[in-house]
Amino acid sequence: MLNKTYPYYLANVAVAANTDLEVTDKFSGEVATRVAMADAAAIDKAIGYAVEAMPALRAFPPFKRQAVLEHCVKRFRERYDELALALCIEAGKPINDSKGEVTRLIDTFKVAAEESVRIDGEIINLEISPRAKGYHGYVKRVPIGPCSFISPFNFPLNLTAHKVAPAIAAGVPFVLKPASRTPVGALIMGEILAETDLPKGAFSILPAHRDGADLFTTDERFKLLSFTGSPAVGWELKKKAGKKKVILELGGNAAAIVDGDQGGKLDYVVDRLAFGAFYQSGQSCIGVQRILVHAKVYDALREKLIVKTKSLVMGDPKDEKTFVGPMISESESNRLAGWMESAVQAGAKIIAGGKVEGAMFEATLLEGVKRDTDLYRKEAFGPVAILERFDDFDAALATVNDSDFGLQAGVFTDSLAHAHRAWDLLDVGGVVINDVPSFRVDNMPYGGVKDSGLGREGVRYAIEDMTEMRLMVMRETW
Repeated sequence: MLNKTYPYYLANVAVAANTDLEVTDKFSGEVATRVAMADAAAIDKAIGYAVEAMPALRAFPPFKRQAVLEHCVKRFRERYDELALALCIEAGKPINDSKGEVTRLIDTFKVAAEESVRIDGEIINLEISPRAKGYHGYVKRVPIGPCSFISPFNFPLNLTAHKVAPAIAAGVPFVLKPASRTPVGALIMGEILAETDLPKGAFSILPAHRDGADLFTTDERFKLLSFTGSPAVGWELKKKAGKKKVILELGGNAAAIVDGDQGGKLDYVVDRLAFGAFYQSGQSCIGVQRILVHAKVYDALREKLIVKTKSLVMGDPKDEKTFVGPMISESESNRLAGWMESAVQAGAKIIAGGKVEGAMFEATLLEGVKRDTDLYRKEAFGPVAILERFDDFDAALATVNDSDFGLQAGVFTDSLAHAHRAWDLLDVGGVVINDVPSFRVDNMPYGGVKDSGLGREGVRYAIEDMTEMRLMVMRETW
């Protein structure tokens, strides 16, 4: 069960301003809790407090930042079951996946605690010519200033953690807008942060409607905007962001290639493909959407994947047997069902699944999907995967690159040459060999190219974006 209501956090303090935001149980559709909503005035105050917090945060040493992050790790462990259940209810995420995300939340804060005390600089040898004799250069990293964070509904704990934890490690104040459909996890995070001695104004967590949250993007007091969400929204925000640095983690229609040498490993490959395509109802920007299979193993893999897809249990996400829960909303389910129907009308065939009822969308596998359909070209963001055959590995790489997106790709192969060729030629942010593109560890650089975004997350890489280099040149004698 969730609390009856949750406050928002303004300058580190819980504020029960109202109960205007209804958060539903995504499986039952019933209101599970109510959350305080911030208006433009509250957002403006939060930004002002963040600016005022900068001097105190500059004086807040790394060992204290580390202590804050370690406190969060401890409290997240103590509230593990509460966080998992809240995620299961507000996001409709199966309970086993919810527990996994709480584990990743903890991992991300652990990594940030380690990184907080090793934000180092460098010494630069400036004596590259006679005129620079006796000059020495020193670089350190300093906080960029107040940051604006906008997080999505699909990983409301972990993707929020990838903004909040590096910010604390870097010593930057932030104002966070969690997704309106899934704000509870971020607010529990705020409750735990409020237990620490972070300087006043170091954080604010403010649920707000998108149409009332322009200040998160346009206010010039922010020095960085980090947005995770849909490409259409992300690129529009970038246009409005002005002079601030912008980090975008957007969508994808990730592909997995299965090479012709995988005949003896198909059970493993099929298990990973099914996981990558259908976990948390396919609502992952690195979920497996396109599966390219070499002709040598296509028929065998096809049959095994059909059986596996049909075996996945769909139902109440609170049931530990459930693998496929509801999509985030019935409107999203209807959108994807429309894309699927259009693909079928254009000649595609549903070979597993296809049943849709409300927000419940059965794990679905298709083949023969035309490459000009929405289901192929756009981000499905639901439990649908497309099978296609290839004969030539380089042609398969070209097919993967024939996309507006470039987040991650997976390649199952025993050929070291093919692995390196994929790494060289695939126009994506990351290539995962012998696993699905859905694989992510929270300290690795993560992000995409093309319409998939700008910049990289992964704690150390986010810290680099949230800090700036400051040079000091020293002359020995004068």
